[in-house]
Amino acid sequence: MAEYKHVTVPKEGERIQIDADNKIQVPDHPILPFIEGDGTGPDIWKASRHVFDEAVKKVYGGKKKIAWMEIYAGEKSLGVYGKDQWLPDETLQAIKEFKVAIKGPLTTPVGGGIRSINVALRQELDLYACVRPVRWFQGVPAPVKEPQKLDVTIFRENTEDVYSGIEFDANTQDAKDLIALIKQKLPKKTLREDSAIGVKPVSAFGSKRLVARAIRYAIEKNLPAVTLVHKGNIMKFTEGGFQRWGYEVAKAEFGDKVITEAEVWEKHNGKRPAGKVMIQDRIADAMFQQLLLRPDEYSVLATLNLNGDYLSDACAAQVGGLGLAPGANIGDKAAVFEATHGTAPKYAGLDKINPGSVILSGVMMFQHLGWDEAADRIIAALSKTISKGTVTYDLARQMEGAREVKCSEFAKYIAEAV
Repeated sequence: MAEYKHVTVPKEGERIQIDADNKIQVPDHPILPFIEGDGTGPDIWKASRHVFDEAVKKVYGGKKKIAWMEIYAGEKSLGVYGKDQWLPDETLQAIKEFKVAIKGPLTTPVGGGIRSINVALRQELDLYACVRPVRWFQGVPAPVKEPQKLDVTIFRENTEDVYSGIEFDANTQDAKDLIALIKQKLPKKTLREDSAIGVKPVSAFGSKRLVARAIRYAIEKNLPAVTLVHKGNIMKFTEGGFQRWGYEVAKAEFGDKVITEAEVWEKHNGKRPAGKVMIQDRIADAMFQQLLLRPDEYSVLATLNLNGDYLSDACAAQVGGLGLAPGANIGDKAAVFEATHGTAPKYAGLDKINPGSVILSGVMMFQHLGWDEAADRIIAALSKTISKGTVTYDLARQMEGAREVKCSEFAKYIAEAV
């Protein structure tokens, strides 16, 4: 066990373990680290924790219980650890040791040497899969006519692409040197001398493990298809590589459990054989149109970092926004579940903001732990509460006849309905 200076480890809890096959082993009283978050984070976390604890208590009758352990990142971390300590080593160590954590929204610091705390968490802990399920809840206002048709889970590669890319500012010597090298190697390539230059890494290793996780998810959940989303028609070696490597790992690792879309049409007249997951691919821009016009034809999307960022928010908008959009960052040795929205500092401390994103991220966390009964009960309770029109301001202002309640009150009603 690591030594901690500012983290208090609960005495009554036990550690989650990851075995040699990367399978999670969860005790009945797991220690789970949490980060409150910045801005509205404390309000949201307090409300969400109430829902989690009540669900576990009611579902398991005391046989299971969470031992919560606070760790620090973002603005609160500065007060605990000092200047520029946006993501202290103790926080990373705690997540590594205790395996599963949950967090509220965090400020992206100006200065401090971190481009984004969320990106740093993903890269430092090798949380290579950003998993975001998107679905509609009855009664939530949405901009499309049939929001119920969209029910997808997006697997976004977390560690490569432009988010871990290298950039050189325009007119710097580094940029000029790289432009000169490119012109030397590719004399027919036209590059303006005053260009900024970016390098976008995409590897076979990173692409294959992300796609493999998406396919395993589809098999476990008995979902019909995994769609590889890419821009390989233009970026043939990075985005195109992702597509090619995705098909390769599907065939090599999953064998007769999967079938390609081409094979479905060539051998089965367009009808997917029962029990097989169909592997297909779509160009990224076309995928946005497909999700608007034919959303019910898609169930699991696997894509690179930037495409996944765009698609996650666009899908969330179709079903009412980020207020009810959960997220998880999962690797082989650790997982961090998180709110997908920002900190909304103007609402901090007002007990006003919608806690739905963190609550549903907790649902994902329970599913990850194998506590599906608690997860199912929270989803049902949340759905019931929203359908009655008892909602926070962001939903109430768009729902006819709704009753606006505080963040804490919304959580109380969900907990009562569990």
